[in-house]
Amino acid sequence: MGCLVSTAKDTGGIRRRPRSVGEIAVFVPGLRIPKHVDFFEPLGDKLFKNIVERLSALRTRIVVMAGQEAPTTTKPRRKTATQHGGSSLADLQQAIEDYLPVLLGLVKDGSLLEHRVQFVWINQEDDAEETTISNAWYEVLSVLHLMAMLSFSQANLLLLPKTSADGYQPKVSEESRRAAVDVFLKGAGYLDCAVRHVLPQLPIDVRENLPVDLSEGVLRALCLQALGQGVDIQLGMAIDSTKATLAVKRRLACEMVKYWHQAEENIMKLPLTNGWGEKHQHFVKWKYTEAKAAAYYYHGLILDEGNTEKSHGMAVAALQAAEEFLKESKKACEAFNTTAPLSRNPPLWGTMKYLSEKIPKDSSSKVRINRDLYSYEKIMETAPALPDFALALKPDEYQLPAVDQSWNEENTKGQTMS
Repeated sequence: MGCLVSTAKDTGGIRRRPRSVGEIAVFVPGLRIPKHVDFFEPLGDKLFKNIVERLSALRTRIVVMAGQEAPTTTKPRRKTATQHGGSSLADLQQAIEDYLPVLLGLVKDGSLLEHRVQFVWINQEDDAEETTISNAWYEVLSVLHLMAMLSFSQANLLLLPKTSADGYQPKVSEESRRAAVDVFLKGAGYLDCAVRHVLPQLPIDVRENLPVDLSEGVLRALCLQALGQGVDIQLGMAIDSTKATLAVKRRLACEMVKYWHQAEENIMKLPLTNGWGEKHQHFVKWKYTEAKAAAYYYHGLILDEGNTEKSHGMAVAALQAAEEFLKESKKACEAFNTTAPLSRNPPLWGTMKYLSEKIPKDSSSKVRINRDLYSYEKIMETAPALPDFALALKPDEYQLPAVDQSWNEENTKGQTMS
């Protein structure tokens, strides 16, 4: 069930695809933008006027606000505010939260209204400019994706370094870093709910023809990306802490590798061939390589604490592997930034600022002692396996809200009208 229509990009698209997106700390693959739909024709003879008007008004508000927010999300300013002084991201999030309980009335208890409205969204990572599906669960899925991308946008704003009051190099405050972790977990929760509770509601033929933006692989990759970046922030705070041990730092780095590895497994198989999609894949590859550099570095330091010739040799191999992955990550970063839409890195801070200085220095020191310079292939062959730790960071648990109370009244009236 659910009529699906995709409009190809050669039909003259209206997709928001900027040439440049400025500084990026968190990759947001563009907002999927809802287009206006007519609730009155398909629902006018099934529901009373007031609830149809409410559905239409709430969704129209999101259409307008998302259209205004898209340019500032893809090219964020350091501070985005509405004329009333509040965050425009927060206003859009609130508009969605107002709409969702009313929308869910179309799908409650196997409602026959589920397939009556044609919902239209502009895609970003899919070759089709827009997708129209006559299924209210598609609308719920699209709304959850939008909520998650707004969370990513908020995290990006929090993690762009700001000039400090003392005039020194721009930095990200500990308060912003902690807030960003919370935002990542919230965004991951929306995506986890979408995969586990909303996708299964769609018929198989609809799931197989969803735009790639909403495919299970992309949703899972985005969820893992949020968790991976959350652990990256935790590692940066551990580096700044005098109480965090090498073992704690290694565990966080190794967990980060697993998150990004799983994200890569989910996204690299998908046909992400346009600008946003290809850039998304480059971002995951870049962060996965960075994570491996961090993990091998801390693993090498711990191995070097051993008192045997073997442990020292393994430490050297691990540190050299870290240096090679660091070099590879810089190439991956360049590939990401030069893929359209163009982007640039904010001033270096946190985990990678520290490791970019420490890895070459410590690796070079150990190599001089060992006097055994390896080729890249030899390093990768001799690098010890990383420890396997259970993943600790989990998405916030998000549950779809209860159906708006207005449906309790309308359900009886609607049956009478039918």
